[in-house]
Amino acid sequence: MAKTKSSFFCQQCGYESAKWLGKCPSCNQWNTFVEELIQKSTSQSVAWNADPSAKVKIPKSIKDITLNKERRIKCEDQELSRVLGGGIVAGSIVLIGGEPGIGKSTLMLQLALSLRMPVLYISGEESEQQIKLRAERLTTQSSETTFILGETSIEQIFAQVKKLKPAILVIDSIQTLASAKIESVPGSVSQVRQCTGELLQFAKETNTPVFLVGHITKDGSIAGPKILEHMVDTVLQFEGDRHMTYRILRTTKNRFGSTSELGIYEMLGSGLREVSNPSEVLLSQRDDKVSGVTIGATLEGNRPLLIEIQSLVSHAAYGTPQRTSTGFDSRRLNMLLAVLEKRAGAKLGMQDVFINMAGGIRVEDPAIDLAVCVSIISSLHDVPVSEKHCFAAEVGLSGELRAVNKIENRIVEAEKLGFDVIYTSKYNKGVQEIKTNIEVRTFGKLTEVFGDLFG
Repeated sequence: MAKTKSSFFCQQCGYESAKWLGKCPSCNQWNTFVEELIQKSTSQSVAWNADPSAKVKIPKSIKDITLNKERRIKCEDQELSRVLGGGIVAGSIVLIGGEPGIGKSTLMLQLALSLRMPVLYISGEESEQQIKLRAERLTTQSSETTFILGETSIEQIFAQVKKLKPAILVIDSIQTLASAKIESVPGSVSQVRQCTGELLQFAKETNTPVFLVGHITKDGSIAGPKILEHMVDTVLQFEGDRHMTYRILRTTKNRFGSTSELGIYEMLGSGLREVSNPSEVLLSQRDDKVSGVTIGATLEGNRPLLIEIQSLVSHAAYGTPQRTSTGFDSRRLNMLLAVLEKRAGAKLGMQDVFINMAGGIRVEDPAIDLAVCVSIISSLHDVPVSEKHCFAAEVGLSGELRAVNKIENRIVEAEKLGFDVIYTSKYNKGVQEIKTNIEVRTFGKLTEVFGDLFG
């Protein structure tokens, strides 16, 4: 007979305790324990495989293990294929997180409708009629290979999976599923961990890719225990402002590819549209020359992007200067302001400084430093910089321009978008040997760039 008991779980890491604790001994977070009713059955079987001991594995020597080339499923969505590392890996389990209304369900439904293979779309949040209405908005052609099931019981889902045998399984969302072996409510730590574990076993045993849609908390992290992100193969974060049209799909974990890739979409009435050339999106069109605006050549994974940096420098009217940045690290901004004041003689001590990365993207590439510094000086002296100039160099504490990686990719992207001049560090090896029609100006110090631009 099943024995029912109560346990306390940490909402951050999933640590289980027999009593309530103020501080989690695993993740050291305070006030994260909640009580949940759990049921441990005498049978340890899971919903997918009734007899997990049927297949007994024996250890192998590492030299006896043969490598098989990972099989990937090609999808028409090139942006999703890029962030996954070149396609959907068979047997992988992918977790997609994002704010409510950002477009997670739309992205997954578009993927299901575009594939020419059986796809089972499980929805625990919407009815089948609602999904049908969205599908008609996304495409005019009805798909005969996409199957919709409105269900939250993991046992019932696996019963339908055994009958249909889909090539891809989509769960929207993992927080709505519940297992009959756990008495706690759907979305609790124990339920999320149990359901994800059974889906993981299903994916690995049947070599079927599984996509999980996950809710996020108010601080931006995926809801549920942190162990959820450790269990899956790939974690994708869908970012963007719901009131703006552009969305960014970023990889935070990927066992089958790079974690530096990103995809960019535009949200339209007919669904998500892939943005094949994001540099044109991130660069605004201006009729007049404006001071404080420069173009920086950054890199996201293997993808070069040209992004517009906007700066506003004005006198601090209320005594204490403000330092505000959007899409750029505020601590690095303070460092660059100190370098400009110490090495370039810029009087910024009593000036408000505001930095904005246009397009809503967040940049962590240090190669954007030179563009930020030039933008600040341009706004300080109210001298516009040519819109045909772009910048790619890291700034050191002594005011020197440091080399950046993959400078050739940045130069080629700048030439493709019609720029005339790119400023970079002279310490980039082989930069002068790159055959291109764009003029490459190399300097060793920040003051030399200011002298060439502003005289």
